[in-house]
Amino acid sequence: MTTWQEALEIISSHIEPVSPMWMPIDDAVGLVVSETLLSPELLPPFDNSAMDGFAVRADDCKNASLETPVVLKIIEDLPAGSVAAQTLAQGMATRIMTGAEMPIGSDVIVPVEDTRVGDGFVEIFSPIKPKKNVRFAGEDIEEGQPVLQKGQTVQPAHIGLLAALGISEVLVIPPVKVAVITTGTELVGHTEKPGAGQIRDANVHSLSAQIRSWDAVPIPFSRVPDTPKAVESAFIEAANKCDILLTTGGVSVGDYDFVKDVLKNTGAKLHFWRVDQKPGGPFGFWTLDTKPFFGIPGNPVSAMVMAELYLKPTIRQMMGRSAVGQAKITATLENGFRKSGNDGKRHFLRVIVDENEGRWNARLSGPQGSAQLKSICAANALAMVPEEVIEILPDGEVEVILM
Repeated sequence: MTTWQEALEIISSHIEPVSPMWMPIDDAVGLVVSETLLSPELLPPFDNSAMDGFAVRADDCKNASLETPVVLKIIEDLPAGSVAAQTLAQGMATRIMTGAEMPIGSDVIVPVEDTRVGDGFVEIFSPIKPKKNVRFAGEDIEEGQPVLQKGQTVQPAHIGLLAALGISEVLVIPPVKVAVITTGTELVGHTEKPGAGQIRDANVHSLSAQIRSWDAVPIPFSRVPDTPKAVESAFIEAANKCDILLTTGGVSVGDYDFVKDVLKNTGAKLHFWRVDQKPGGPFGFWTLDTKPFFGIPGNPVSAMVMAELYLKPTIRQMMGRSAVGQAKITATLENGFRKSGNDGKRHFLRVIVDENEGRWNARLSGPQGSAQLKSICAANALAMVPEEVIEILPDGEVEVILM
């Protein structure tokens, strides 16, 4: 069987980023830029006041003091959004608001709190250096300067910068669309009362929530009956609509597990079947019309663990993320763990990890059965027990994947 690491490598080798598209800046947060974006202009576009005060000539104020203040004539008021009508000459001042363009002839702003205003004049009580309290054209961004680099993730602050530069769209790798196909005649909706032998479909909701949390778009195809025709119809529709296909259930070896046979008949290429791990051993990876297809078990915990381990890095790779692999740490496993036997499988334990004085500690979040959702609700990480290891002693070291 395929190991966890081998499975990741096989999947990664068959993944390509989705095609970039132009997107309105307000929709681009969290997406990866597909080409370097250069500024079309200066920011700020003109010299302007950094505060409310008076635009003056620094040379006029060089001899100012508390005892002998400099008295300047106020020639006009200049609110933000207006342009000075007069050039500032020697002995003059313009009352100016934050953001207003500097009048021609001025080279400094005296804060209003450092002045005393009279009828048509202002008193300056101390010298001030030229260029102080002035925001100069291009001091933030020069024309032609990179604003966003190829491969960079768009952050909220970038949106403000793009808007300030008059940029309305950016070329990004869009969110991938993931078909979530839950199979099983026994499934009913979560608002329904299950009948005899029926269960509510939890997987379509938990998997869709995981996909949304990874900035992708889930497309649910829930509760597909266990018939070859229904399964094939769902696969064909999903392949036409989505970038990734994910199915839960129907991948084992039972009489009603049709996923593998249907995929074979539709021309999908199988890259591996089954992985040496617990939970989630009956797992297959195909490509259907070049699109990645994940067939994962139907047990709720197995499904979520497999999505975390394999679907998440695939989504990140297809969306152009620089960090594709899972974040890992080393922790001590508080109460230890022992496998029931030498099964040769890598076990992924649901654990709670916390950090204290630079050391990480992990403890089991509850029972480890593959259908027990309560313990994965409490977990924030997966501790790995390697294939060749049977027992981790109390406070023994384990490698942990942070979720």
